[in-house]
Amino acid sequence: MANTNNPFGLVPYRDSTGRPWTGGAKLYSVPASDGTALYPGDPVILAGSADADGIPTVTIATAAGGNYLLGAVVAVEPTMGAGANGRDSTVHRAASTARYVWVADDPNTEFLIQEDAVGGALAATDVGLNADLISGSASTAYSQSGWQLDTSTKATTNTLQLKILGFAQKVGNEIGANAKVRVKINLHALNNTTGY
Repeated sequence: MANTNNPFGLVPYRDSTGRPWTGGAKLYSVPASDGTALYPGDPVILAGSADADGIPTVTIATAAGGNYLLGAVVAVEPTMGAGANGRDSTVHRAASTARYVWVADDPNTEFLIQEDAVGGALAATDVGLNADLISGSASTAYSQSGWQLDTSTKATTNTLQLKILGFAQKVGNEIGANAKVRVKINLHALNNTTGY
């Protein structure tokens, strides 16, 4: 049976010891001046600033080797009151709106992600290689990221963004096109000795 083609970005799965992810995430700010929407599952990077309360700012990551990642958005914090940014707000952060996002940013977190199969589906022998991310269209209906693992970039190169750890062991997932794979961030911003 073929895998379903349903990109969802990076979803925290467990830590490097094998313990399930317990929901640990940190609060970050996204200013109204940022014109890119953010969805749960989207990879982000530090933006090199902070809001008036000192909460660090993040922005959408760039897909390509050499570009560091901080982690993935797991939730968008609603603001007080009613309206577009309050209790009636969307689950994603609309472009050009000041919002807070929760990010799974622990360098030891393993994530699940769908591979795009554009460069050919991943094989069992690709476990241990590195690969970059590739952006995709988010689902506004489900407030879900469209990012995937770019199979055309798989290689031993140490400047690629993700480390392929294995295939998700779950019903309905098999090695082949659009497989769900376990990855770890290879180029993690918190392990980078250069400041932003």
